[in-house]
Order: sequence, then structure tokens, then C-alpha cells
Amino acid sequence: MDRFDTMLAFTRVVELESFTKAAMSLNLPKTTVSAQVLALEKRLRVKLLHRTTRRISVTTDGAAYYERAIRLLNELEETEAALNQATASAKGRLRVDVPTPLGRLVIIPALPDFFKKYPEIQLEIGCDDRPIDLLEEGVDCVIRIGHPLDSTLVARRVGTMQFILVASPEYLQTHGRPTHHDDLQRHQAVHFFSSKTGKVRNFVLEHEGVEQEIPAIRKLAINNGDAIVAAALAGIGICQLPTFMVQGYLTDGKLEKVLGDYPTGSLPMNALYPQNRHLSSKVRAFIEWVAELFAECRLLQTSGKNEQAGEK
Repeated sequence: MDRFDTMLAFTRVVELESFTKAAMSLNLPKTTVSAQVLALEKRLRVKLLHRTTRRISVTTDGAAYYERAIRLLNELEETEAALNQATASAKGRLRVDVPTPLGRLVIIPALPDFFKKYPEIQLEIGCDDRPIDLLEEGVDCVIRIGHPLDSTLVARRVGTMQFILVASPEYLQTHGRPTHHDDLQRHQAVHFFSSKTGKVRNFVLEHEGVEQEIPAIRKLAINNGDAIVAAALAGIGICQLPTFMVQGYLTDGKLEKVLGDYPTGSLPMNALYPQNRHLSSKVRAFIEWVAELFAECRLLQTSGKNEQAGEK
């Protein structure tokens, strides 16, 4: 039995704490993964895992072996990648996950260019904002907005998302137009809240070079950007949204920019992938392509002005 395969099977079982999940991630029968780990223990003459009917945990010897095995596996992949760099091409199945609005409005419309550059990649895109367990779900990398919370993942900055305050003309006619950030305290607001943390994100404006949270009357909180756009169009309140999501509505007058003289907040956009996995050519290709796309995308670079009539 190949030593590389047994090491890989063992490290995956340790990471996922399950033979079943490890087998699924490796696309192997559970019996094969179990046999590989048993063969490894037999060859090393030590017990690497504690097995019970409810859980699997690593022994002291197993933890020490895991750290060395991960380094060896990564070094092997890096060595092979270096030797094949001149001829290697990005190909094979690539599974990524991106926020729904970013996928719908920016990434997916640009995919013809991606497939022209990398015709041998079979891409699977999940459009979601929920927390993803990359190892367990077999996802190669994710694009996420905001500062990374998971220290087990490598974060590669691929862009910056700018935000803008908007409201419908009907709302502004009824409630008036704020002219100073203090005016927001008297206005109804539709906020975003995180499904993962439950935290509601207040409006953020820049004052004297420092980003500050600005209070408003919390009328509604939603965990989905597209739904917040719908709330803004319905005239429920003022919303702070990524510029790329509302530019079309600003252009046709269905939404108007609010407090345009005040710089609004921004959040980093990151590509995240497991730190214990070598960055394959297909993952690297996608991340580099996304970074280039975000840098050149007009929707992500626009200032958010009302292009037809201008902000009133």
C-alpha cells in the first residue's frame, strides 16, 4: 500500500474526525480509508487514533505523526509543482463558493473569459453566504466579504468592496433627505445582520479619516443583500449596500444616493483556502483571475453617482 496514500488518508481523518467524511473528501470507500490507516499503524507499530462508537480522536503519537506528515505532504506537492511548473496547466474539477450578489452580478457574467483562459477546468460554483467547512464539503476555496474570522484558513486579499447609502425617491419624499450624518438618527434604517454571528452591521461613514458607526432607527434587519435591495426599492428605509448592487437602480432613478458628501465604509474581499493544503494550479488560477477581475470591474470601481439626474 502506497505510503503517500496512507499518510493522506490519516491526515484527512484527523482533520475531519471521521472516517466517513474523510472517505467522502477523498472520493474513496470508507473501508479503503480504514484499511489505509490500519496499515499505517501496523507499519509504524503505534496507535495513531482513539476509536469509539461516537468519535475519533488522535493519540499523542498520532498528533506528532500528523504534524510531520502534513509537512511532508506539502513539501512533496510543492516539489512536484516546481518540477512541473513549466508544463503544468490548470485543469480538473474546481469547487468554489461565493456570495450570491457577487456571483450573480460580477463573477458569473465574466466566466466566458475564465473558460477561455482555462478550458480544462470544470468549475462548480456555490452561491451562498453561509459558513462553509471547506474540508468537509470538498470546497477548494471561497470568496468572502469582511475580515476573516477563521484562523485555520489562508486569506488572500483580492479586492475592496465599497458601500453606499441609498433610499427610494418615495421614502425621501415622505421622510425628507438627510444632509448631515447626525440626521440619520431620525431616519428608518434597513440593516444587514450576519447569519454566523447574529451581529447587526450599523451604518458606517468616514469622518475626518476615521470610519465611525452611525446610529439610525432600526426598522428592519436582513441577512441577505438582494433582500435588502428589495427593501430599499419598497421604500422601507435607508440602506447601506455595496455600490455594485445598486448602480443600475441609481442609473434608472429607482434609488437615490444619500449623504453623498460623506465617504462610506468599505470591507476587504478575500479568497480563503485551507492552510494545510498546497495551493494547486487550478485554485491559484481562479484566485489570480478573480483578483484581476475585481481590479478591472466597472461595477466595483464606480463612485455610485446617480448617472442620469445626479443626486438631488
